[in-house]
Amino acid sequence: MTFGMSHRAGWLIPCAVVGTFLAAAPQRSSGADDPRDWLMKMNQALSTRNYDGTFFHLSENRVETMRIVHRVRAGRVTERLQSLDGSGREFVRNNDELTCYLPDQHTILVEPKPDNGPFLGSLPQFGADVNEFYRIESLPDTRVLGHAVHVIAVNPKDQFRFGYRLWLDETTAMPLKTQLCDSRGQVIEQILFARLDMPDTIADSELTPAVRTDGMRWVRQGPSRDTASAALSAYRASELPPGFHLTVQGAQTLGAATVPASHLVYSDGLATVSVFVEAQPATPAPGGTDAASAAPVDPPMEGLARVGSGFAFSTVVQGHQVTAVGEVPAQTVEFIAHSVKSGAPELPHH
Repeated sequence: MTFGMSHRAGWLIPCAVVGTFLAAAPQRSSGADDPRDWLMKMNQALSTRNYDGTFFHLSENRVETMRIVHRVRAGRVTERLQSLDGSGREFVRNNDELTCYLPDQHTILVEPKPDNGPFLGSLPQFGADVNEFYRIESLPDTRVLGHAVHVIAVNPKDQFRFGYRLWLDETTAMPLKTQLCDSRGQVIEQILFARLDMPDTIADSELTPAVRTDGMRWVRQGPSRDTASAALSAYRASELPPGFHLTVQGAQTLGAATVPASHLVYSDGLATVSVFVEAQPATPAPGGTDAASAAPVDPPMEGLARVGSGFAFSTVVQGHQVTAVGEVPAQTVEFIAHSVKSGAPELPHH
């Protein structure tokens, strides 16, 4: 993968996807010790409690130390995620807006965060048919940070999705350790808390970024007030991996682009894949002399890129750039991207 593809693909990823945790709300439960009950307790704890912690994020043989501060006050959620290593990156969410401070790129990125889930629990809730594609089970209890914990495994039944292992505090149901695993159980990404406090109150100063913003470039990214063109809106996946279905359709402005891209979201009730369809700019005619023809045109992105603990796959379909990205195996984003075409019929949701 070239640097250019990596840089441009980065605009397609929500900037707060740094060590996300599984947040799950089951459709039904069968007893106090049902592992799905513990996932529901975890989701509630992550969303409703104050916490301030430091954790290690291990991925691709790299270790990053992060601090997370989460406050709920009068129904308003404020969060701050801070890299304590060399990049100096910080992410601050105020209710439905997320500001990403990226000093290593001299950029401040602002985007909407319409869901109400916290940084540490931003995956979708369980759908009604999630048991068809995942096995949810309890593993032997153990201890983390001196606390008794319940261990829950969420294992995929096929190669199109990842699984999870979670170590949940017996008293608070907070996740003290999590692992993202492939279909063979191999660990892809790991989160391990070194410290986790749950204070009654958190001061405003703890949620204020420490980044110096002088000279940094501001970029606003997110759903556009305009809709994508009719040509872009006609694109759909003609075939999907088992269990995936269309959940969101809209338009999104990417980076410094002036024309919104079509944005499609496909989910199996837990894993999510975003698909972006962009119109390719016309190639300048040879010998052109006007400003438009002299402006450089970025080549289309093609191929597979590793993005965090997931993948992005880009290809060109009928002259349009199609990129599928998600925290799923590489073959899943490739499968979906290759199936996107104009005029594909709406797939039924089983």
